[in-house]
Amino acid sequence: METLHLHLISDATGETIGNLTRACLAQFPNVEPNEHPWNLVRTEKDINKVIKGIEKNPGMVLYTLVNRKFQNRLEKSCLNLGVPCVSALDPIFAAMSKFFGLKSQEKPGHQHVMDAEYFHRLEAMNYVLTHDDGQSVAGLDKADVILVGVSRTSKTPTCLYLANRGISAANIPLVPGYPLPPELLKAKKPLIIGLTKNPKNLVQVRKNRLNVLNQDHETDYADIETVQEEVRDARRIFTRNHWPVIDGTRKSIEEIAAIVLQLYARHKEGVS
Repeated sequence: METLHLHLISDATGETIGNLTRACLAQFPNVEPNEHPWNLVRTEKDINKVIKGIEKNPGMVLYTLVNRKFQNRLEKSCLNLGVPCVSALDPIFAAMSKFFGLKSQEKPGHQHVMDAEYFHRLEAMNYVLTHDDGQSVAGLDKADVILVGVSRTSKTPTCLYLANRGISAANIPLVPGYPLPPELLKAKKPLIIGLTKNPKNLVQVRKNRLNVLNQDHETDYADIETVQEEVRDARRIFTRNHWPVIDGTRKSIEEIAAIVLQLYARHKEGVS
């Protein structure tokens, strides 16, 4: 089978071009290209190294460079090699420039500057780590979002993802036989959301977790009837407290977080 090379070039961390590429590749499930990430490309030496890499392994080039000189060199080299070269951001820049009536600043990595928003994200991350899995209920009312659910409903990874968006998120586990902390029920400011999953899916996830920990599967933790009762009890709690519910059975962390952000935006409008 022919090896298909895919060069991802960025003048920043490569997160943007990586996410765009993964989103597109998801539509081609039978294609597994050999990816070559080239990040923090900001000097002549960097762009020379990239071009040599493309010459060594010719393949499609996707880039998010804002330096016009580097763009021109890259596109000319790709043209000579006969490989496609695509700017992922130019169409967006052009549309925004026309809409705003302004020219973009063309500053490499400008989205990653250490400004107030950056430090706000750090504060959100510290909050998430302090309030993960109910380990601290002090200051729950200072949260933007609180996620509540039984074990393995993706509470922690969703909170971490939200923190990177500047959302201070806490999560509280629902444990059979243990009441909800009073601090949760008294919280007025945060948006409280219930997370759930299909019991069969939840059992499989828990069994995988037990495998990682090298523990026995013969436990209530992964027993289908016990898990079904946990999920039913959780639903009753969500309904009784009028909390919105997200079923994450067939959703990625990013999809769950996107729904949380939508709900949070509406919540802020309602309380502002």
